[in-house]
Amino acid sequence: MRKMAARSPKDKYFGVWLIFFMLGLGTLLPWNFFMTATVYFTSRLKDSPLEESSANQTEAPGERSALEASFNNVMTLCAMLPLLLCTCLTSLLHKLVSQRLRVLGSLLVIMFVFIATAVFVRVPLEPLAFFCVTMVKIVIINSFGAVLQGSLFGMAGLLPASYTTPIMSGQGMAGSFAAFAMICAIASGSDLQDAAFGYFITACVVICLSILSYILLPKLEFFQFYQEKNRNQNPENSVNLMNPVFLSPSESDGKSADQSGQQDVSIIKIFKKIWLLALSVCFTFTVTIGTFPAITADTKSTLARGSWERYFIPVSCFLLFNLSDWAGRSLTAFCMWPGSDSRILPVSIVCRLVFPPLFMLCNVQPRLNLPVFFLHDGWFIFFMVLFAFSNGYLASLCMCFGPKKVLPHEAETAGAVMAFFLSLGLALGAGLSFLLRALV
Repeated sequence: MRKMAARSPKDKYFGVWLIFFMLGLGTLLPWNFFMTATVYFTSRLKDSPLEESSANQTEAPGERSALEASFNNVMTLCAMLPLLLCTCLTSLLHKLVSQRLRVLGSLLVIMFVFIATAVFVRVPLEPLAFFCVTMVKIVIINSFGAVLQGSLFGMAGLLPASYTTPIMSGQGMAGSFAAFAMICAIASGSDLQDAAFGYFITACVVICLSILSYILLPKLEFFQFYQEKNRNQNPENSVNLMNPVFLSPSESDGKSADQSGQQDVSIIKIFKKIWLLALSVCFTFTVTIGTFPAITADTKSTLARGSWERYFIPVSCFLLFNLSDWAGRSLTAFCMWPGSDSRILPVSIVCRLVFPPLFMLCNVQPRLNLPVFFLHDGWFIFFMVLFAFSNGYLASLCMCFGPKKVLPHEAETAGAVMAFFLSLGLALGAGLSFLLRALV
């Protein structure tokens, strides 16, 4: 009977896998929908009252207002800084707040923000007020998105390594879904406000499905087994995360109990075990965000024929990137080569440094310094497929291996630490993108 109890049950109908996929989708879909709707946001920043003072001056027909011109940069800043800060706090303090409150609370706040965003589509606001409200919403979404992401990777760390894959795959699907929605909006020729309203209502529906999925998760036998297994292995786990080791004075029966069940979770000890994987995933996303979309989105087609010019960036840049990235993330469900201790993994990640100069030598416009070497659209598409696929596959491998290189009671914290370094890579990449674009 004890052997039967110790044996892991099957994940019936892949229920837990699908729920983690849905939660991964819900993590990044909000941010992707905000990026997709950039045209809508900037359209509401026209004719700013701040420019009335310069009404006497002649203004170029296509000139943007100050709020329009600064929207993308301020949006990136308002997204990346809270993401990094809240991921760090989640890594350090996740033991102080219950898993259920972190995940369910974050999803509810994000859904509320999207409901408010959909309502504001129909509410007239002055450009400056609309700008400030939008930035506040971006800060809130990315703050709670960071808590949700760190919590999900921590939960996945308690399960077999393959259960990090659906989170990564769901996040990849979020980008593909948003890019496809953008293409549909272009094809439909619908009113910008109606399209934006549809975007945000769709996001609300997906977040609602994610909430229902999480409520169902604890009822599944497969998930219950690993949760119970974690409690049994670590019944006396302390929450003092910064101390290297904590031994409970009340339970000093034997050496084995002293050294395993009652050790405090130390972030420093955990980082020493997973530092290479943590830095690898950070480096992967630094290279990716440094290049995409700051450089890739400014690439112009040299085969522009009719409508292809309008669809070139939505299809060749955004949709192709997200589909290839999703394919790379999903492949780790079937193949996890190279192994966690192999030097091939970090070497492969460093080799991705070749992509920024390759894209910079494509037909990126406007340009001041570098010549165009890869003029044909085919080169850009070829580089994009390799760039996105390698990002998804290598990053997913790192995130899967990280929690498995530590002791079972350290797995949740290791997942949160890996999520922090993922967010750090995003923030560093956002900063690097300004330098790389200036060099073109």
